[in-house]
Amino acid sequence: MNPPDENILVIKRELFDRLGSFQGLNFDIKRYLEAILSRGNNFFLPRPKAETDPTHKQIIPYVVIAYADKVLHYVRGKKAGEQRLVAKGSIGIGGHLNDMDESLFAWDEAAYRAGVEREVNEEILITAPFEDKIVALLNDDSTEVGRVHLGVVHVFKLTEPKVQKREAVITNVSFLSKDDLVARRDNLESWSQLCVDSLEQLLAS
Repeated sequence: MNPPDENILVIKRELFDRLGSFQGLNFDIKRYLEAILSRGNNFFLPRPKAETDPTHKQIIPYVVIAYADKVLHYVRGKKAGEQRLVAKGSIGIGGHLNDMDESLFAWDEAAYRAGVEREVNEEILITAPFEDKIVALLNDDSTEVGRVHLGVVHVFKLTEPKVQKREAVITNVSFLSKDDLVARRDNLESWSQLCVDSLEQLLAS
């Protein structure tokens, strides 16, 4: 779980606007990622400040776990740290990146990917080989919470559907088809809804 006094990775909202702000998913990842992961552009802020400061965007890896044409789906249990997501279905694993392993000042791509791996390993155990690919950026300025977050959507393509949960907040883990996910769309968290709407493009990227 993330301590309340942690420092989390952010960029200035001004940088995002300069690169080209958008609503929903954007598949032009090179345009954004190179700038976001430049050591001069990202830095750490105390989490309480970042959560209420719309002049910054928190960088959130959002990892979709795929096997063949199915995607890992789970439900966030009652002990989830983010209460607005409790009982919501999700197809994304991930969360805030903090300064646990790295400099207090900035991250490059290697440090970012190490942070993503740590975050995923805290929540689930993957026991099959997989390919990790960044496929899109995700932004949702339609909510107060969304205005202070920017998602980096990864797809982990597994060779076998071997995943186990590590955290109690992750429940009802299963691999579901696109049709099954579309049928559950209204019960998904907003970021997962956006990903399901473009699932074929995400998995084909």
